[in-house]
Amino acid sequence: MSTRRLSALAAVGSVVLALSACSSAADSTAGTSPAATAGATADFPVVIEHAFGETTIEEKPERVATVNWANHEVPLALGVVPVGMAAANFGDDDGDGLLPWVEEKLEELGGEAPVLFDETDGIDFEAVADTQPDVILAAYSGLTQEDYDILSEIAPVVAYPESAWATSWRDLILVNAAGMGMAAEGEALVEELEGEIAETVAAHPGLEGVPTMFLTHVDTSDLSTVNFYTANDSRAAFFEDLGLATPAAVEEASASGEFSGSVSAEQLDMFDDVRLIVTYGDAELVDVLKADPLLSQMPAVANDAIVSLDGSGPLGTAANPTPLAISWVLDDYVTMLADAVPAE
Repeated sequence: MSTRRLSALAAVGSVVLALSACSSAADSTAGTSPAATAGATADFPVVIEHAFGETTIEEKPERVATVNWANHEVPLALGVVPVGMAAANFGDDDGDGLLPWVEEKLEELGGEAPVLFDETDGIDFEAVADTQPDVILAAYSGLTQEDYDILSEIAPVVAYPESAWATSWRDLILVNAAGMGMAAEGEALVEELEGEIAETVAAHPGLEGVPTMFLTHVDTSDLSTVNFYTANDSRAAFFEDLGLATPAAVEEASASGEFSGSVSAEQLDMFDDVRLIVTYGDAELVDVLKADPLLSQMPAVANDAIVSLDGSGPLGTAANPTPLAISWVLDDYVTMLADAVPAE
């Protein structure tokens, strides 16, 4: 079992407590993880500890609502259509409020279409309440204490374990699934996705150990500052799943706990070990980087080892791994990365 897998299970083990209504059922599952126990026995109530305290879910939810980014993908991946969920506010290529991988899953599952919450100006609490949910999933979110308190007046809320927007894709699945009484199914989904990732990456051995940096917020009119995601951001953290390595300077910046870092372009020598760059932009952006007297000295730029993603399109959006997006983007994304790695 991988280190990532163990850490994900350990995190959920500290977050999810299945309160068995029958001691004999609890005894029969001795030795399994708390997450697996919750799903295997379907015992309620379930208590979930999170950043705002703990939430008790008295019985298996029938009507599941979700707020904020990607939480709806967990019930969908597990065969449950939410009664309401946030509309996509970027990466939506046809303007219907649904990302392509979500639209495909909804068509596959059928049933009544979920209400789409407009979160342009924050959570629409009235719209959420109108769906009459039994539980509200938000394991990956930016909930404030006020948001949590208001939502809790509507239904039990599954909030993020520790910090806003910091939940890994594994814990996003495991925590939300536990809140649905489907913890074992969530664990199986994680294993399935890990297997899919491993198989895809194995077909591209050239990616193994390549130090990769996610360059972000590039202002082509002012390249005096280099901005990048640290390993605390899910996009850069996904590199580890793909067999890539974290450059030394990015690793050091990650120790701060921040999601991003910035350095002066005059300090670019700290990125001399970066062999591959991923960024949001187009061919024009790449040309600007190569023409800059300082940035062009970065080995990855000099070697044309740049993967440029459309930040407003589905593929660029899917670089932030979520339960359904991973399968949708994996082959294309990994191929793009492998094609950009310079030959030894």
